[in-house]
Formats: sequence, structure tokens, C-alpha cells
Amino acid sequence: MPVTAKLSRKFYERFGDDLTNELVEWFNQVDATYRSDLRDLNELNFARFDAKLEQRISELRGEIHAGLARLEGGLIGRIGMAESRLLRLTIVLWLSTLGALALIKL
Repeated sequence: MPVTAKLSRKFYERFGDDLTNELVEWFNQVDATYRSDLRDLNELNFARFDAKLEQRISELRGEIHAGLARLEGGLIGRIGMAESRLLRLTIVLWLSTLGALALIKL
């Protein structure tokens, strides 16, 4: 939304319409140039920010994947330990049951 510079009527009366209009036109050109430069700078800064954000997200994803892999390894190990305990308990139960049945039959 461009904003056109306007000067007071006294300025026009003192310096004349031609000079004042030329000055207003110059102000508007400078304003347009600065707006364009600012827009380009903002786009460049946003591109840098976006690239840095993508890099940080990638690093975070890597850390999360590594943490989940460690967690998965730990869980698999604990499940294996639980399975071996359950197997030992089952064997002890069956042996005690067979022993009890053997004693009953004697």
C-alpha cells in the first residue's frame, strides 16, 4: 500500500509547484526503493530462518530417533529377561507338579 508524500500549501507557495512536485516525486521514489530493499532483506532473512529451522528440526528428529532406538533396545532386553524368568518359573512349576504327582502315586 504505497503512501504518497504531500507537503503543505505554504511549501508549494514558497518554492513553487514544479520544485515541490519534483521533491515529492523524489521522496516517493526513495520510499519505493527503501520498501523494495526492505522487502528483499526480509525475504532473505526469512529464507535464512527457514533453513536454520529445517536444520534444527532435522537434528531434533535424529536425536529422537536415537533415543527411541536406545529405548527399544532396552525394552527388548527387559522382555528377554522376563521371558527367561517366566520359562524358569514354568519349568520349576512343571517339575514340582510332576514331583507331587510322583509322590502321590507312590
